[in-house]
Amino acid sequence: MQWSLMGSSESRDAGGRTLRVLYEQQAGPLYTYVLRLVGGDRHRAEDVIQETLLRCWSKQDLSLDAATLRPWLFRVARNLVIDGHRRRLARPCEIDGSNWLREMSADADEIENVLQSVVVGEAFKALSQPHRDVLYETYFVGRTTQEAAEALGIPHGTVKSRAYYALRCLRLALEERGVVTAAVSQPAASSAAGV
Repeated sequence: MQWSLMGSSESRDAGGRTLRVLYEQQAGPLYTYVLRLVGGDRHRAEDVIQETLLRCWSKQDLSLDAATLRPWLFRVARNLVIDGHRRRLARPCEIDGSNWLREMSADADEIENVLQSVVVGEAFKALSQPHRDVLYETYFVGRTTQEAAEALGIPHGTVKSRAYYALRCLRLALEERGVVTAAVSQPAASSAAGV
């Protein structure tokens, strides 16, 4: 059995060469257009282009000139994308077990997040009131240190200092509760703790 690539020099029929010329002339602009329609899915865009060009090639009575051929191709490609979208909506979702696994891991993640938020809340309550106030204003309310200073009625430098030490104390409280692992040797922190 002899195989030949359509559009190659070995192809003996004019139809193969016609398809090759059609592809060379129209595939580039059509690809750009279809790629936008399918949301950047390159594989789907290539499938739509292939089907579009094959439909054009198989239409024996196609008597469109070059000026009207491209809009016709764009319309066919657009219709193919719409048909594919409708087909996916009409077809029930396939069940392969991966959804169940994702849902279970999502539930576990939600439970883990709730537990961590409870532990962080307890560690936050362990801070002194001035430290809690500064962290609340800067992190939870979202104010800048200058805005927090004005809201709390304390100097800007005090807010910065309290925020630094509050975060440091919060990290230690979280380490004690096992939420955050202890930092690997930090000479600056150990020397500051000894002072």
